[in-house]
Amino acid sequence: MPSDARILIVDDHEDTLYALESALAPLGYLLGRATSGDEALKQVLRGQVGLLLLDVRMPGVSGLDVVRYLRRLEQTRHIPVLLLTGFDPDHELTSAAFALGVADLLTKPVDPWALRTKVRYLFDTHQRHRALEHEVRALRALAKDHTAADETAARPTPPRPTPTHPTPPHPDARVPVPRPQGAHTGELEQDRT
Repeated sequence: MPSDARILIVDDHEDTLYALESALAPLGYLLGRATSGDEALKQVLRGQVGLLLLDVRMPGVSGLDVVRYLRRLEQTRHIPVLLLTGFDPDHELTSAAFALGVADLLTKPVDPWALRTKVRYLFDTHQRHRALEHEVRALRALAKDHTAADETAARPTPPRPTPTHPTPPHPDARVPVPRPQGAHTGELEQDRT
């Protein structure tokens, strides 16, 4: 499915960014990079990020801080996140990460095959979900338009106004002559005599 969404790789070390880009290149997805949490937030908020590959420990805004912020916003709440750490994850980090809805917590150096497998699954699933949401919104809009059209068609049409002037009689039509009330034909004849 063609998409302009990209995978954003966030790490404060250039060599790690390069290694992750090289590992993901065979997938053929668009890749973006950021070297800080602040820069990552700016890029995600601009839109078109379909997955975030994010280092936990960075100077300034940490990876967990980025995820906390993203989960508070409706537009970024469902973006899948893979957290990367250079240390063995402790219980506190693991609990915090999964409580924020992080898809997985990976230890660097990351196995390229395992990384590609996880990224492909998460990215493709997210893209399908977005496509379905778009389709549902389009169908709801279409249904709303049809409902409005049906309501308009179901409204009774106002009656046509009756003409205020009578229609002239046809030239060949007989015009009835009004009779005086109480008068019969015989009575009229007697009066004449």
